Amino acid sequence: MKLVMFDWDGTLMDSTERIVSSFQNAMRTLSLPVLPPESIMAVIGLGLPEAADALFPELDSAVQKRLAQVYQQYYFELDPTPMRLYDGAEDLLADLAVRGFWLSVATGKSRRGLNEVLESTGLGRYFFATRCAEETLSKPDPLMLRELMFEAQAEPAQCLMVGDTQFDLDMARHARVPAVGVTHGAHGHEALAASQPVALVDDLYALAAWMRPFELQPL
Repeated sequence: MKLVMFDWDGTLMDSTERIVSSFQNAMRTLSLPVLPPESIMAVIGLGLPEAADALFPELDSAVQKRLAQVYQQYYFELDPTPMRLYDGAEDLLADLAVRGFWLSVATGKSRRGLNEVLESTGLGRYFFATRCAEETLSKPDPLMLRELMFEAQAEPAQCLMVGDTQFDLDMARHARVPAVGVTHGAHGHEALAASQPVALVDDLYALAAWMRPFELQPL
């Protein structure tokens, strides 16, 4: 293994409640039906336009776009719901970096959102490259993984994808990349297992233990 590609929301950062709350507030603002948390959690991992369409497929595209815009206003500026790194996140990244693994992020977040959290958490220094859905194609399309692999000049068998949603694991499967599902995020154990990851772990400490035997492989 050489290249490890991480999802962000629900994998490295506990941001699910902020996402759900921001979507619900946007729905109230636009006088749309306020969907329950489980409906919103089901679309976490998609790009924002794709998530808005999945939540309200019957809406005109202009209304879907407005929903996405108001969601971002709440997420970035108005919603006080706290977000934090999952326990063990920085220790895991630091250990992998010291061991020589190349680390990257493949996320449905916007570039603004990812840049802000990489700066605020100080974790940006660990990643040689990142991809956001607005820069490529939304999960579960494998394009963002293929772009990261191209940058690292890595073959699928030399890589690992780590994520908390079916979209993450299905993206990896489409790219023929092994994947590990982390069950502390948006999608549960049963949903992740259906996407046939090579392993399921409950938290980042368990992920670190699972990865400990792996050795760096040359590209």
